[in-house]
Amino acid sequence: MAAFKRLIRFVPAGGNASSILLGEPVDAALDVGRALRNGQDVQARVFSGQSALSPGSLTDKVEKVGKVLSPLAQKEVGTIRCIGLNYKQHAAEVKMDEPNEPVVFMKPDTALADPWPAPTIIPKFTVASNTADYESELAVVIGKACKDVSEASALDYVLGYTAANDVSCRDKQFSQSQWCFSKSFDGACPLGPVLVSPSLVQDPAQLRIRGFNNGKKVQDCGLDDLIFSVPKLVSFLSQGTTLPPGTVILTGTPAGVGVGMSPKGYLKDGDEFSVEILPHIGTMTTVYQAQK
Repeated sequence: MAAFKRLIRFVPAGGNASSILLGEPVDAALDVGRALRNGQDVQARVFSGQSALSPGSLTDKVEKVGKVLSPLAQKEVGTIRCIGLNYKQHAAEVKMDEPNEPVVFMKPDTALADPWPAPTIIPKFTVASNTADYESELAVVIGKACKDVSEASALDYVLGYTAANDVSCRDKQFSQSQWCFSKSFDGACPLGPVLVSPSLVQDPAQLRIRGFNNGKKVQDCGLDDLIFSVPKLVSFLSQGTTLPPGTVILTGTPAGVGVGMSPKGYLKDGDEFSVEILPHIGTMTTVYQAQK
């Protein structure tokens, strides 16, 4: 399905907000997010298209990346489908039984956010309760309309994989039976920066995800720890429901979240959190600002 191996959406160096391009990193092995955060130059060979859903073909044009963006624009994602409590180790750390079927909640498209250097704002109600939390997650992007598909064919509908952070307000999450409000504020779903083709990630269970809070490793787990696999999730979510192209599925977070620590490891103003998924996807960094 994909015309790319590793795709980024970016503003070129010297460009403005309207000069958005799609590109393939010239260095096929480069961790784009980490390189940019470390101040390294990143070069990308430009695609002819304007959207990750229809990137067109590679051109001979090469541009230096000025600012990296989410692989998808807000208007392309629709409702973001999210899975709660989907790692065995995470269920154990929060002392909850493993679910019998996927636990689903949703984020609106307004929750979508770009990676660093765009900040993620911790809203006032979360600042007041001091319960802002991170969740490192693998994100699956659907590439063609998907309804009532089997697990065996589910991966045929996947456009690519990227990194996400399911930013959460824990006191609101646990004071309500539904989780949407606590996880849906503006910027609560940083995504990116690299969208990786299924041709490189043929079995997402072979990936490994790690989370770093201010440089300290707090999450480290293989995707083989998922309670419900990626094919299972795509198939389940498509039953009776059309998943349009651009649908983003967050697959859950492993053990090591702030709420599971003693004392709690909640996010503060100025904290920096990085989601790393290897191989191929690399690092997505989020810097938090408390709303005044």
